[in-house]
Parts: sequence; C-alpha cells; structure tokens
Amino acid sequence: MKLQVPLLLFGLALAAGQIVPRSSWCPVPISPRVPRIHGPVRYIIIHHTVTAPCFNPHQCRMALQQIRNGHLRRKFRDIGYNFLIGGDGRIYEGLGFGFRGEHAPNYNSQSIGIAFIGNFQNASGCPQSYPNSRAASPGCSQLHSPGTLPNKGHRLPGSSSAE
Repeated sequence: MKLQVPLLLFGLALAAGQIVPRSSWCPVPISPRVPRIHGPVRYIIIHHTVTAPCFNPHQCRMALQQIRNGHLRRKFRDIGYNFLIGGDGRIYEGLGFGFRGEHAPNYNSQSIGIAFIGNFQNASGCPQSYPNSRAASPGCSQLHSPGTLPNKGHRLPGSSSAE
C-alpha cells in the first residue's frame, strides 16, 4: 500500500506525458552492468544535483548529460539517479524504475533516487523557487503526506556536492 501512492503519481505524470524518456537526452542505453532492483523499494530518497539549474528542455538535457558524465568520471556505472526533475516542470528518466541507482550508500538497493536539478544547499525544505511549481511543490508535499513511503535526505559525509 505504501508504494501505491508514489507509483500512482508517477503513473499520472507518465500518462500526462511528463516523464521525458532517457532516450531523448542520452543516446546510450543503460549499461548491463547496472544491477536491477527486484521487488518493491522501501524509500524514495530526494537529492539535489548541486549543479546549475535548468529552465527549458534544452538546458535540462545538457544538464543531464553533464551529470551523467560526472558520475561516469567518478566510476559510477551510469547516471546515479532514477529520475531527475528540471526547473522546466518535467520529470526526466535517469535509470528509471527497476534499476539500482548509485545515489545513497547503504540505501541504493532499497530505494529510488530522485534529484532536483540545481543547488538548494541554502534553501529550506522543497525547492519552492522553481519557476514551474508543478515539479517542485506538489511532488514534495505528496512525498511528505501520511501514507506514502518514508523518504530520506542524503548528504555524503564531508561533502557539499551531491552531483
């Protein structure tokens, strides 16, 4: 039951055409080295990319490519997040469902990682300042409402960068 509400939100977004497929920003398919997640996840972990924000599809696609390249340089198998949310109000598929991300040590095998594109280190709570609040406010408030998955914040020890 706990997983149904967030999945319903993603299902509605997908039906409305709001999840932009990975193939639109990355010509490379997900590596077969990326492990699969079998069964339901226990957590949704919210991140921010600690990069420049993006406000239109072109900027967001460029940001996604830069984030993925940064993750590959750090020896990740692919982009570390399952989904990313741009300032243009769109949800971008990173790894998507069913793949284990590399976004939060000790939680990767039991979570989905969702990252807001931008740097919100000095912001409190959800990124309310996004020009298109469809992506920021309702999604965050829905994840915090009773009856949904527990969510976790994440910060690497000794690090200010989550990219």
